[in-house]
Amino acid sequence: MAFYKLIPDIDALLALEPEELAGLVLQYLSTASTSELHAGNFTLQGNVEGYPQNRREQAQEALMEAWVWLEREGLLAPKPGGTNNWVFITRRGKELANPESFEAYKRINLLPKEKLHPVVAQKVWATFLRGDYDTAVFQSFKELEVRTRTLAHLEATDIGMDLMRKAFKPATGPLSDKAAPIGEQEALMHLMAGAIGSYKNPHSHRSVSIEPMEAVEMIVLASHLLGIVDKRAV
Repeated sequence: MAFYKLIPDIDALLALEPEELAGLVLQYLSTASTSELHAGNFTLQGNVEGYPQNRREQAQEALMEAWVWLEREGLLAPKPGGTNNWVFITRRGKELANPESFEAYKRINLLPKEKLHPVVAQKVWATFLRGDYDTAVFQSFKELEVRTRTLAHLEATDIGMDLMRKAFKPATGPLSDKAAPIGEQEALMHLMAGAIGSYKNPHSHRSVSIEPMEAVEMIVLASHLLGIVDKRAV
């Protein structure tokens, strides 16, 4: 199986740090044929042919960065005799070549980038892939707050829940839907203020432990609310 099939999304591949990608490379090499235990062979076109033609060189470079990291950490070592740059997986490497190395890959499937608001995808997705869930959630709702302030043309001193109440205040808020029933306008105002109060503010003041799926739900909510802000601004 070619390596690109493990991470078919080129953006997902390039979002990983060398040490994160290295875990997947090590797992792959542990089950691949011995012919791939050579940097030149491993980074041939076959392992990246599933990516867009104009980005395959980027993929090859990322794989080489991961390879070099594995060598530096002593997980790959030159084959005895030093012939033609062949390597073997060291004893330490074999110990680490286990399913836990696929954590970064699993996170890719948890939070599909294409389903997120563009702002969230740009600012948050890579952070989520690294497993920094509380930061990813905080950043998502921070972007919601910043975009609301900008599109509502409010002041820098308008922050948090008060900002949301002012922006979406029924009948007078710059982002309220004046054509909607007052009850719906109030509901949206409370939703926006409650989201910031519940999901951004706690992360601003203290460390908060979040499980992966919980973080996904929060980030998707922030993405949805950002879409509402965009529509109200239009």
